[in-house]
Amino acid sequence: MATVLSGTAGALYYKPAGTDASFVESDVDVSGDTITVATYLNFQVGDKVQFRVDDGSGGTGTGTLPAGITAATDYYVISYTASTGVLQVSATLGGSTITITDDGTVAAPNLFKVEYADFQSVGDVREWSFEVTRDEIDVTTIGGTLGQSAPFKSYITGFADGTGSCTVYTTDDETTIASRLVEDVLQRKQTGVKFKLYTDLTLSSGSPDDTASTSIEMPAVLTTANFTVNPDDAQAVEVSFRPSAAPTFDFDRS
Repeated sequence: MATVLSGTAGALYYKPAGTDASFVESDVDVSGDTITVATYLNFQVGDKVQFRVDDGSGGTGTGTLPAGITAATDYYVISYTASTGVLQVSATLGGSTITITDDGTVAAPNLFKVEYADFQSVGDVREWSFEVTRDEIDVTTIGGTLGQSAPFKSYITGFADGTGSCTVYTTDDETTIASRLVEDVLQRKQTGVKFKLYTDLTLSSGSPDDTASTSIEMPAVLTTANFTVNPDDAQAVEVSFRPSAAPTFDFDRS
């Protein structure tokens, strides 16, 4: 007999806004071991990031990363200047700047990418919801046969859309990923926002086991933050979002 899932089987994981950027060879400063990405992003000290070569549309590209940087390897942000876009990373949390010995090789439309490495669990989330809707397209034709009853219209389904929300508790620890999620609603450049909504989460060695879990994953935009404060309840913020591209629905445990 199947076991009915409860809300405790779910979870919300998140990648923050402003943590996805591209750059090219001329953006690499070998003398200073720095990389210049877009301005006014939201990389923060301690963020775990990874580098790769992108084909310009999100796929694997052709090129060679700057020497000193290895693809699919964790690095940690040690400084990012929003007004200039200058980024420095370390091989270890709180470590010294990595040494970059050449600026790599990449040709358009390929480019270098740096992006937030892992989803983080939003531990202070009370609930989340996600609704999928489909457009209705009226394909009724005229000239039907007369009869006793009124003819019915005919429809087909069109494009899909989605809207979601999550409610997070606010605490006095402003460093939590929940606090960052709320703050990200005001982030001008929201590139990098991603949600992973687990409907049934199975952990393995403390990390999500995606082969044994079911989830909805999507890049998203954050649209509203609704603050609720009253004497009787914990302070909470409801954040609304919608996918910026097609979500991935993974309901297969094989």
